[in-house]
This record gives sequence, C-alpha cells and structure tokens, in this order.
Amino acid sequence: MAFSKYRRPAPMADMNVVPLVDVMLVLLVIFIVTAPLLTHAVKIDLPKVASQPNITKPEHIEFGIRVTGDLFWNGEAVAADALPQRFAAIAPLQPQPELHIRADRHVYYEHVARVMAAAAKAGLVKIGFVSDPSSP
Repeated sequence: MAFSKYRRPAPMADMNVVPLVDVMLVLLVIFIVTAPLLTHAVKIDLPKVASQPNITKPEHIEFGIRVTGDLFWNGEAVAADALPQRFAAIAPLQPQPELHIRADRHVYYEHVARVMAAAAKAGLVKIGFVSDPSSP
C-alpha cells in the first residue's frame, strides 16, 4: 500500500449545535414572554354559602331466627304468618329500611329462605346477613 504525501482532508463529521442553541434560546424567550398572558383570569364574584351534607341513615330491622324456628323483629317475637303484613308496611318507606338477618348457626336454610322470600315479595331490596366473625 502506497502512502502519498498529498492527503485529502476528511469531511467533518461533528454536528454543529450553535444554530440549535440559538433556536432554543429564542423559543425560551418567546415562552417566557407569552406564559403570563395565558394565565389571564376573569374575576367572578360568586355567592358565599355554607351547607352541611344531609346524610340520612335508613333505619334497619334486626331480624333474628333461632334454631327452633322462632322469629324476632327487633327483639320482639313475631309469628311467621304476620311477616308479609309487616314487610308490606315498611316497604314503601323512603329511604327503605334495611333488613339485617341474624340466623343461628344451626338453623335450617328453609327458615331463612322463607323470610327472604316474604321480604322480597313485599318489595324490600336491601336484605343482608349479619354474622359474628369471632365465633368459630
């Protein structure tokens, strides 16, 4: 391979960032000048009011069912044939009361199903079960 003393200079491969910096500085100045203009707000004098949220808790009915099939409405013994009338009396109330069913652990599901069916037939939609998590 022969070396000559007349070598051509290699093309410059470096990027010239001076124009890029100039453009960035101009954009920075433009944004600094226009940013305060974008925060222009219209002053509106709104009325001052104080209010409290009106939270009405619906009453709930504690309904108990013992192993023997005895039924209790808020601690008061009630007959099974009186349930449809009682449920029909509370169903149209607004807000509708919640029915919390507390059934004994060993009660047959048939008794619970009868109570739930009577409540649903009367129009109660908020039916829940209450359990005791501390007992095994």
